[in-house]
Amino acid sequence: MESGSQRATLAGLVAILLWSTSVGLFRSLAEHFSPLTSAALIYSLSAIFLCLSQGIPRPGILPRRYLICGGALFIGYEICLALAVGLAHTRAQSLELGMINYLWPSLTILFALFINQQRWRFWLWPGLLLALIGVFQVVRGDNPWSFTLLWSNVQDNPLAYSLAFSAAIIWALYCNLTRRWANGKSGVTLFFCATALVLWAMVMVSDTPPIRPALSPILQLLFMGLSTAVAYSAWNRGIQHGNMTLLATASYFTPVMSALIASLWLGLSPGWSFWQGVILVVAGSLLCWHATRAA
Repeated sequence: MESGSQRATLAGLVAILLWSTSVGLFRSLAEHFSPLTSAALIYSLSAIFLCLSQGIPRPGILPRRYLICGGALFIGYEICLALAVGLAHTRAQSLELGMINYLWPSLTILFALFINQQRWRFWLWPGLLLALIGVFQVVRGDNPWSFTLLWSNVQDNPLAYSLAFSAAIIWALYCNLTRRWANGKSGVTLFFCATALVLWAMVMVSDTPPIRPALSPILQLLFMGLSTAVAYSAWNRGIQHGNMTLLATASYFTPVMSALIASLWLGLSPGWSFWQGVILVVAGSLLCWHATRAA
């Protein structure tokens, strides 16, 4: 591998690492500012840094269907994920909700069968089943296998769980429709700006507590805003000039990195059943990916 390709691959791996910090930071900031306010602050800073690094977005260069439908899906995903993690009743529950979001790789491949006529092999279905079982394993916690207990866990916070499942479905749709409609263009910077505006509108009409500045949350906000801009720029370089096979494989291990970093940041010690679920989600995603590559 040439040195330029190696650096591009390393940039892509750095992007994966930075994205893995999002669940822990979403939760930490939501505890200080409130879920809505923290999300609005995060996406405002991210939008500013992206504009500085990528330039002011120009809606006119984007295909209309991608601009409207892709933008709506992007905004919906970012809001669903941020609020799901922020609305968790406990830090442990925020980990569960973060893992539900990682159903999106398997769902992306499933939707690709119908949207982009993706070819596949038969082990796609065992892969999807493994990923679903992994999510059920995460949600059930240390309780014995029982759909009644599983449902009662979900009913403890139905809004947050609904948002997390919705986020996984929305992002899977976004990935497929972007591939179909974007014509090689990227509206990420514009979509981040729009997400921030929508979130501030929601803050204005909601009964949210006033912002209380403090050094630690401000530093966390700055890191998350900057890391988002760096991650998107680094990932773009990685997939254009790096080892795409290595980056694609590594990206499927993001749930492990995300759970590990969030656990350390939030001071949690998830049980073995949680990690079993994470491993099953990763294994299912990899199996789905291999089923399409083999085809």
